[in-house]
Amino acid sequence: MGTVGTHAINASLYKKLTFDPVKDFAPVSLVAQAPVVLVVHPSVPAKTLKEFIALAKSKPGQITFGSAGSGSPGHLTGELFKDMAGVDLVHVSYRGSAPAITELLGGQIQAMFDPIQATLSHVKAGKLRIVGVSSTKRSSALPDVPTIAEAGVPGFETTAWWAVFAPAGTPKETITKLNTEIVKIMRSPDMKERLREFDIEPIGSTPDELAAFMKTEMAKWARAVKFSGAIVE
Repeated sequence: MGTVGTHAINASLYKKLTFDPVKDFAPVSLVAQAPVVLVVHPSVPAKTLKEFIALAKSKPGQITFGSAGSGSPGHLTGELFKDMAGVDLVHVSYRGSAPAITELLGGQIQAMFDPIQATLSHVKAGKLRIVGVSSTKRSSALPDVPTIAEAGVPGFETTAWWAVFAPAGTPKETITKLNTEIVKIMRSPDMKERLREFDIEPIGSTPDELAAFMKTEMAKWARAVKFSGAIVE
């Protein structure tokens, strides 16, 4: 099971990666995606994305956003946002998403970019506020919250995603059989219902669709890594 980290970000983030995410693997199927959300502490005087961007522009270098660590999807989503929205936010790195969310709940940091399933319960409890969703379409869990792209940053899109790969050189008939079964599972009513509890979208793609998706994702995240300056030795 590969992720946006292992098969899209790490090739640019690590100076020496012990595997090649393209050459060493055979794509089987993209199985699911989940949006990343821009979530803020209630003390932040911004109810919408446009208000948040205006606030950030009025206070360059004064608004902090946390993440699960340098080079994590949340960190790099924030870096893409800074680049595309033209704002200066300060990144604060934590050792995992949980401590970052704890600091956000306590008001030690003001914002965070994180997969929706990690923050949704706090949003519904009124402890945090979502001002934008990173996917191309609105979240089914929060249909009134606009996407970042529609609310002021055209073309913005990032998601957390999961995909199944096999070792390079796996016979095509094996890939086909695996793909058929995985797609059947991901499109089953039970799986759709289970994943949508966490606002995760089940997909099930062809191997070629996954290969094309990876190519686009690697280019996008390479841009984010370059902009952030993050490098892991």
